[in-house]
Amino acid sequence: MTKPLSTSTSLLEKIYGIMNQNKGESDRQFVTALGRGLTILAAFEHDERLTHQQLCQMTALPKATVTRLIHTLTTLGFLRITEHGQYQLGSSAVRLSATAWSRHDMVAAAEPLLRQFASENEVSVNLATEVEGEMRYHACCRSPARLSVNLQVGSAVPVARTAIGRAFYAASSQARQAVIISNLKENLSVEEYDHAQTALASATEHYEKYGYTVSDGDFSTDILAVAVGVYDVATGQYAYSLNASVPSANWEADEYAAMIVPKLQALAERIGGRV
Repeated sequence: MTKPLSTSTSLLEKIYGIMNQNKGESDRQFVTALGRGLTILAAFEHDERLTHQQLCQMTALPKATVTRLIHTLTTLGFLRITEHGQYQLGSSAVRLSATAWSRHDMVAAAEPLLRQFASENEVSVNLATEVEGEMRYHACCRSPARLSVNLQVGSAVPVARTAIGRAFYAASSQARQAVIISNLKENLSVEEYDHAQTALASATEHYEKYGYTVSDGDFSTDILAVAVGVYDVATGQYAYSLNASVPSANWEADEYAAMIVPKLQALAERIGGRV
């Protein structure tokens, strides 16, 4: 039995709360129609199948609006209609969910491997992915050595000025690279954007030739870092990149890369393959 509106799911309540808040604040950037479409999907949080009437009751949307939203979501594959005339989440929604859980599982599986790697090799090692023109850290393990940059989960660093960002770009598909370039163009000045394009092109050439990227004082003057992409076998794409950094005073770049890159590549394969 579907829950009535007064006891609707927490996800529905959260979406409605945000929508009401943005309505009250007259947020011109907020797309109400999209929010309404997401309430339809949120209604399936605790119910595998729902009827048109149940969706109207749970979302408190007009019948005609629900009809249009269902048609759009069904056309795009986010909903499907069953043989009994009910609706359930479609293949597009399932694929997004699988990708999200796959990445969540990857980070959880990576953390003990990162700790072991950092300890055995006396380096700082981090896992990150690109978000709106920056590399967002999802897992971090610090070296016993003192580094000038103290990055934590949630920290963001530039794509083009860091080894971890350059590796993610270099390993990504052309379509993903185009998205990254678009994000950089939107968020950087013209001069910064030009420098970023040059740095990423050079890093990609280096990655294709040697299998890793490097940043020797480019982001922080006293840090040497190398990085590789992490291919996720579950989703068939490069989901993250992985770096290993040390104080630059302790190593020459080529010697450090020769020592750590093969180990870092093996670690990336373990993380991406869930071995």
